[in-house]
Amino acid sequence: MSVTQPERPGDFARRLEDRLSGIAGVELVHERMAQWSSDAAEKLAPVHVHAMLVNLKRLDAINMAYGPAAGDGALEEVAARVGHFANEELDAPWVLARAGGGSFVLVANITCSRERWQLIADQLADLLSRPIAVPSGMLHLSPRFALVRTLTGEAVESMLERLGAAMQTASEQQGARLVWADGEAIVPGISTAQLEADLLGAIDRDEIEVLFQPQFSLADDTLTGAEALARWDHPQLGRIGAGALFNLAERADHVGPLSRHIARKALWAARDWPGHLRLSINVTPEDLAFDSYTRQMLDIVGESGFPLRQLTLEITEQSLIADVTRAAQIMAEFSAQGIRIALDDFGAGFCNFRYLKVLPIHYIKLDRSMIEGITSDKRDLAVLRAIVAMAQALDLEVIAEGIESVEQRDAAAREQCLTYQGFLRAQPMSVALFDKLARTEAEKA
Repeated sequence: MSVTQPERPGDFARRLEDRLSGIAGVELVHERMAQWSSDAAEKLAPVHVHAMLVNLKRLDAINMAYGPAAGDGALEEVAARVGHFANEELDAPWVLARAGGGSFVLVANITCSRERWQLIADQLADLLSRPIAVPSGMLHLSPRFALVRTLTGEAVESMLERLGAAMQTASEQQGARLVWADGEAIVPGISTAQLEADLLGAIDRDEIEVLFQPQFSLADDTLTGAEALARWDHPQLGRIGAGALFNLAERADHVGPLSRHIARKALWAARDWPGHLRLSINVTPEDLAFDSYTRQMLDIVGESGFPLRQLTLEITEQSLIADVTRAAQIMAEFSAQGIRIALDDFGAGFCNFRYLKVLPIHYIKLDRSMIEGITSDKRDLAVLRAIVAMAQALDLEVIAEGIESVEQRDAAAREQCLTYQGFLRAQPMSVALFDKLARTEAEKA
């Protein structure tokens, strides 16, 4: 007969610390900010520190309703999402730390305006608001954000105190999701209306840059193609990544034109790729809602000369929620032309398996959250095996996203995934750099 010891006070906190050991405490913020100041002093350059405090306001209720394990899992997932987001969207040194309870602090040494930092926070808020799957069901978090731009020579303690005070203000305001800390010397920024106008002008002036995220075979590590991404170098705000770019376009009701603009640029850039490299293009909910989307997209592909049979369209579950029947019809029309369809970010949302039955798809593209733990957690590996087995039964191929280590790549290969993308082999790169990579790979073959 086994006896289970009752959990002593502090045991849960220690277990959580163990499982989140990859996320340091605020001591790391002290170290990094000191290093940034030291480096700047040597170069006689200023330090531009921006920070945001993220608080999960429903965590206590989740712990009470679903148990500590659910809250633990939610914190792990939030930490992973914030880390990956910062990797992809912050073109500057950054550090993520736990600030106690259900709070994290993200600090970046980045030159940007108040508007851009708020735009980044808005995008992260949308990401953290997506459902989180735990054994007991789907969790919906309601994150609050406090933002700050540090004053010249401001101490870390002062920055954290101002963030904490701002978060308290947010908690007292009904419906407040984002607040700025007081006491900042803020220069006049760019209004949202002006930012939206700048975006429309950037599209017209062809200032949106296309990037390619290379994809590789898991059988022999050869280059198989790339996913088209985008970024915008705003003259005042600096670099704006794809996520923030589309958030801004949504506010301006211009997602569809931006999406097709990126598709057109990517197709023309890829038309002279060597061999049989595939191009993957993301499809937005606004694209699927546009009556003439299929015809316009086929016209864009035809004008570029890129082979239809080497094109993949990536569609997320979010794009399907509004009208899955209409989405299925559009995908069938593309599929009839030889274009392949991938269900993107599989595992990040509700994982509605009905989509796999009713949609004419060819690939399941696993979200990075489905890959992260496959080398350390038997359950994560078991989930991957189950997904691959299901895909094979449905005659679908599996693409692994977010491969960041050799061990992850090897595990995905052993489980018979088809291709992968991630920082292990290559980060998103310019058109010119991808062309060079493609030529080099072709010469090796």
